[in-house]
Formats: sequence, C-alpha cells, structure tokens
Amino acid sequence: MSRRGFGVFTKLGRFVVHNPWKVIAAWVVAAVAVIAFAPTLADVTTKDQAALLPDKYESVQAQKLAADAFGQTNDATASIVVKRNAGGELTAADQAKVTEVAAKITAAKIDRVTAAITGPQAVSPNKQVQIISVGLKGAPDEQAVLDAVQKIRDVTGSTLTGADLEYGVTGDAALMLDNQDAFNNAFIVVGIATVVLIIGLLLVIYRSPVAAFLPILTVGLVSAIAPGLIALVAKATDLQVTQDLQTILTVVLYGVGTDYILFLLFRFRERLRAGEAPKEALVNAVARVAEVIVSAAGAIVVAFSALLLAVFGGFKSLGPGLAIAVAVMAFAAITLVPAVVSLLGPKVFWPSKSWQKTPKGAMFKRFGTFTARRPAVVAAISGGVMVVLALGSLGMKVDYDAFSQLPDGTESSRAIKDLQAGFPAGALNPTTVYVRSTDGTPLDPAELTTYAGKLAKVDGVGGVLPAGADGSMALLNKDKTVAQINVVLDGAPYANKSLDLVDGKLRDAVHGEAPAGTTTLLGGVTASYTDIRDANSRDLSVIFPVAGGLIAVILALLLRSLIAPLVLMLAVVLSFFSSIGATVFVFQGAAGHAGVTFSLPIMLYLFVVAIGTDYNILMIARLREEAERGTDPRTAADRAIEHGGPSVAAAGLILAGTFSSLMLAGMALLTEMGFSVAAGIVISAFVMSSFLVPSVIALLGRRAWWPRRMKATSAAPEERELEPVG
Repeated sequence: MSRRGFGVFTKLGRFVVHNPWKVIAAWVVAAVAVIAFAPTLADVTTKDQAALLPDKYESVQAQKLAADAFGQTNDATASIVVKRNAGGELTAADQAKVTEVAAKITAAKIDRVTAAITGPQAVSPNKQVQIISVGLKGAPDEQAVLDAVQKIRDVTGSTLTGADLEYGVTGDAALMLDNQDAFNNAFIVVGIATVVLIIGLLLVIYRSPVAAFLPILTVGLVSAIAPGLIALVAKATDLQVTQDLQTILTVVLYGVGTDYILFLLFRFRERLRAGEAPKEALVNAVARVAEVIVSAAGAIVVAFSALLLAVFGGFKSLGPGLAIAVAVMAFAAITLVPAVVSLLGPKVFWPSKSWQKTPKGAMFKRFGTFTARRPAVVAAISGGVMVVLALGSLGMKVDYDAFSQLPDGTESSRAIKDLQAGFPAGALNPTTVYVRSTDGTPLDPAELTTYAGKLAKVDGVGGVLPAGADGSMALLNKDKTVAQINVVLDGAPYANKSLDLVDGKLRDAVHGEAPAGTTTLLGGVTASYTDIRDANSRDLSVIFPVAGGLIAVILALLLRSLIAPLVLMLAVVLSFFSSIGATVFVFQGAAGHAGVTFSLPIMLYLFVVAIGTDYNILMIARLREEAERGTDPRTAADRAIEHGGPSVAAAGLILAGTFSSLMLAGMALLTEMGFSVAAGIVISAFVMSSFLVPSVIALLGRRAWWPRRMKATSAAPEERELEPVG
C-alpha cells in the first residue's frame, strides 16, 4: 500500500475511532430517513419475466399488436384442471359436477373474475381430464388478481368436497401466486438460516458472542437502508426489479458484510497482540484493511454494474441493485463497524482471552512452507482440480421451465402434469400467431384456414384451436385486417424442445407460409421465453468480457502491474467454469435434472467472479507487499499463505455457508444457486486464492509484477502485515 493510501485511510480511521457516537448517529438517522420516505422494493418489483424484454423482440411486438387489434391487454388467465381421484374416464355425473363448479365461480362474483366456462368441448378426447377456463381482469402479477386465484381455489375446493374428483388451479396468475408464496417462504427460511449460520461460525472462530452478533446488528442496519436506496434508483431510472432480489440481497449483505467485518476484526486482533493500545490498534486496522475492502468492493460494484449492458431487464435491474447494496456495505465496514468496535474495544472478543496471544497457526504455516518448496506441484494439483471440475461445464444444458422452479407438490405444477393425461402439454398456453394485412384490405378466411392447416402439420405441433363457435381457425378483429391463430404445442410451454420448435420449424412456417400481402408475428409464453433465451445468450457474450476487462483494470491500478492481474483474471475465469462444472455434475448428473436454471451463469458471474476476486485481492496484496520489501518470491508465497490464509479461509467458509442456506428454500432456482455459488466460493477461497495464485506468482517470480520494478523498502515492523493474521 502506498504512503498516500495509508494517509487517507489513517485519517478516516482516526475520525471514526475518536468520534464513534457521531458516526453511529449519522447511520441511524440515514436509516430512519430511508425507511420513512423511500419507496419499498415491493413498489418496483415485477414478477413477469416476459415484461422484462425490450420492444425489439418479436414476442413483445406480437403482444402490442394484440392490444391494438383486439384490445387484449396483459390480462391473466386461470384454468381449473379436474380429474377422477383414482384416474379413469369422467362420468356424466362428474362432468355435471365440474359444470356446477364453473357456475358457482361465476355466481360468486369474485373481484377480477369475468367468467368461468366449461362444457363438453373442455373434456379431453380420452375423457380423463376436464378444464374450466376462468377469465381474469388484470395483469398476472397484480395482488388483486392473485387474491382472486386464491378465492377460485376456495370455491372449487368447497364445491368438490365429497366428490371423487381431484382439481388444481393453474395458469399464469396461479403460477405467480405459487411463486410468490414460495419466494416469501424462501426469504424467511434463508434469512433465519443465514443469521444462525453466521452466529455459529463466528462463535467458533472468535469464541465470543459479542463478535458473533456484531455482523447481525451492523448488517441489519445496512439492510434497512439498502432496499430503500435501490427502490429510489429503480423509480428514478425506470428499472424493473425481479422478485428474487430481496432473497439474494439478504444473502449478499450478510455474506459480504460478515467477510468485511471479519477482515477488520482479524487486523484489530493482530494489532492488539502487537502491544498497541486499543484506539491506536483500531486506527491502524482501518488504515490497512480499508484499502483492501474498498478495492474488493469496487471490483464487485463494477462487475455488478456491468449488467446494465444486458438487454434482459431481469439481469439489468439485479446488477445495479446488488451493486448499491455492496457499496453501502463497504462504506459501513470502514465507518459504522469501526465506530461500534471503538466503543467496545477488546471487549468485542469477550469472554475469550485468545486475542491476547498469537496462535502458532501450524496448519497454514505448513501449507505455506510446502508451497514455497514445491510451487510447481501445488500449482499443478490446485489447477488440475479446477480443470477437472471445469470439464463438467461442457455438458451444461439450460432449463427455462418456470414450473420446475416450484417446490414439489405445488398446485400449479401438479395441475399441469394432470392436464397432460388428456391434452397436449401446451394446451393451457397456446402459441399465438398474428396475421396482419399489409395494405389494409380484409383478410381472406379461406386463406387463413389453409394457413392454419399448414401450421398444424409442423412436426411438434399438437393442433390449432378453433377460434369461435363456428369452428373457424382464426379470430379476426373488427375491420378484419388482423387475425389471431392459436397453435397448441405437443411439449410443455417452457420445455427446451418447445423453445427450439418455436425458434426453428414453427417460426419458419409462420413467416414462410404466410398468405400473400400479409406480415406475421409469433407471440405467447413459449415465444417470449424463446426471446428471453436469445437475450440471455447475447447478455452473457457481452457482459462477461466487459466486466472481466473492468475488473482487470482495477487490479492493474491497485497492483501497478500487468502480469499479476492477468494471472488473477485467468484464475477467476477457471473458477467460474469449475463452479458451473460442479453444478452440472451434481444436478444434471446425480439429480437427473433436465438442465440448470437459465439465470445460473449470470448468478455465478455475480458471486463467484465478482466476490471471488475479493480473496484474490486479499492474497495478492500480501504478495505485493512482500515483493515491495524485496522478499524472494517463494518466501513471499510462504508468508502470504501463512498470514493471509486464515482470513481468506474464514471469510470463504462464512460466505459459502451463507449461500448454502439458499438450498433450504425448496425451490430449484435457489437450490441450484445456493449449491453452485457455495461451491464456487469454496473453490475460489480454498483452492484458487490460497494455493493456485500464490504458487503461480512464486513460479513467475519478479516477472509477475512487470512492468513495475520492485525495490526493497525499510518498512516499519508495524507495517509488515497487510493481511489479517489468524
């Protein structure tokens, strides 16, 4: 660290340590102001993934044409799927009971319910299933619509009591309701598990309840501020926030915040052991740790902010939201946390006395000694482990099935499975084809019927739904210049084979077989997710290199070197693919999933690439300091592992444990995310930062710092340790 850097952070440390009540009061006032006047995340949250696509995509254009031509808005739908308890054909009495359910739903005059319709045409050809179609007024994510779905379930359940029939309410609004309940439950479970885990691990590390509860109190205050600030920015910039942000935000703030607090406490304890007075020790701790925290947080903020380049709104909003939270947490780590510790002094470690003496640290000392003696062996083993895991990424398949994210037994997903006993899987969410006259003349119904017949013959299409009582295949608008044709796919709406069909053969037929003098657009749920898939692929190809380049620039400025940042970035990229590979081995291999959730690569990028860089910064900073003193490269690696290893290991253990709590949420998305990010952090902390990076830098020697020339310095003894000592 430069003398100027020490000076700036030393001044900050002195002010905070000697004015703790002013700093704490400022944070409390800020929290009260944000809670009182800022909007909440719920005010800016959207649950509709398709609504996060820009206008250039065909499915979005199709929705706008539907609104203009037919007055169709983004109104929700609900479908009640009914079958016999033991299976078999529905009897005439069963069908009459289902008709009674529809009548009672209509008679109940439920708010937002326009009608409930069924009949012989709603019975499957094999008579295994009957559907009640319920019209809803309002978007699927409106609370009033979600309340209506619950009331529909209540009326259906009470009407079918005593009948030998099973039912399930599904459709876009029902899926939203079940998703909302699942995410709310996940938020509670993850929040409790995170707090318990952090307290438990810190009790083991420090053997002090005070140190264990410090992150809970300080991060809790930051958690009250960050969501309001994110909501303010979202409202000011029209960013849409996805519903999983709140759950992820909890984990990020507690995980990253605990890491930063850990770094400070390790350093504070080290200075106390060196014989410094508590206030002086804390000032020195802030001076030395603040640069690492600011640099590490800067890398995360840059990586998260790069998501602004995404075209998919779900990614575009998630990155800036988390970036704001991390920036606030980093500022709290160098101001609020030292202020609280200043009031507590050594009592922060009460009742443990271990802070008064330096432990032998035998394990990391042995690791450091072996790495110094055999850097090539350590590099080969650690790199080899990561390469083997990374090979799994070659078999990665991506899954866009929203129903598969829900916990087992969720009514929406169960009803979809029941539906498939009698209808094609795509019956509830037909793919819509819009035909528009290019010259304003009315469309020819005969040509539309011929066109619909051609679409029905496409391999993978189950048929075309009649548009009216007269059996016509197309629904025409008032001036007959726009037609809607509903195509039912054989596969589930979100399945990869359905996406491939819509993006391939069906799209070719829709545009290639269109009647003369018309243009066509492909819409519906499957078309929307096809466009989301295209947006996702585009975003990954743009965001990764841009963010990697920006992080490399930060590292180059921090280290004033070109080779060392390149080594770090290559190591981080390898850790990213290792994390994906491990996830593929577990979920696609062992668990037999069709694929991993489509947002997983972005999530791994957010947490493994960005946060994993933290540990590299901690380790490389120690290696740089040793190089600046003229220490030979192998001895530098020895000291970096011995002194930096404990803090990296403790931080990685806590952060990995924090993310693993997501596996308790009961949702495929969060389970995969929890495992993959936890695995990625373990790889980053315990393999990459602790062994691969020090061993490679030892092998490169002074060339690692090119073009900078290292000179020996006469550092004072108290400046010898940049990293916390365990």
